[in-house]
Formats: sequence, C-alpha cells, structure tokens
Amino acid sequence: MPTGKIKFFDTERGFGFIAGDDGSQVFLHATALPEDVTAPKPGTRVDYGVADGRKGPQALSVTILDPAPSVVRAQRRDPEEMVPVVEDLIKLLDRASGSLRKGRYPERDFSARLAKAMRVIADELDA
Repeated sequence: MPTGKIKFFDTERGFGFIAGDDGSQVFLHATALPEDVTAPKPGTRVDYGVADGRKGPQALSVTILDPAPSVVRAQRRDPEEMVPVVEDLIKLLDRASGSLRKGRYPERDFSARLAKAMRVIADELDA
C-alpha cells in the first residue's frame, strides 16, 4: 500500500488530498477515512489503497500511521523557564500533603486549582 501525508482536508466539504511519498497526489473523500477520524490534520502520515476515480486516483481504506506533528511540542518552553513553575508546584503539593497528614483533604477550591496546575504542567512536560 502506498504511504503519504494529508496535504489538506476540508471537513465541511468532506474531501481533501494526500501527497504520496512517490510524489503523486490522490483525492481523499471522507468515506475513505477510519470511523473515528473526522478531520485529519495536514501532515498526518497515512497509508491507503488507490482506485481510479472519475477525475483521477482516489484513496481507499485510509489508515492513520502517525498523528500530525504537535504544534505544542514545537512551541515548548525552555527548560530554564520550567524550573520556577515546577518549584511552585512542589510548594503547592507540600501544602496539600500537610492537610492530608492532618487527616483531611485540602479545601475544594485549592484542590481544583492544584489539579488544574498539575494538568497544565504535565501537558507541558509531556509535549
């Protein structure tokens, strides 16, 4: 099966094009995509079958190989910028730990803010 990358895909119109690794361009209709994929992003690596359509080659049975490159990963903060953020998180976790040692959970508002901060930092570190 040939491989390539999504060149573009218009979700409103339900079609786009794949740029094949061999330099070819193949029409992509929404019905050729996997059921759980409704809007593939440009740059997403795929493999696909090819059939001759009325207007040229058309992709069939598209399989997603690699997700599109992460924009977040390309815009990651410098490690030096993350040091104070992580240190502040440690202070917040120490405060939560103190409450838990006393036999009670931290206040709901504090817990919600802590959980939100942890998710943001985890996403930044995992990017």
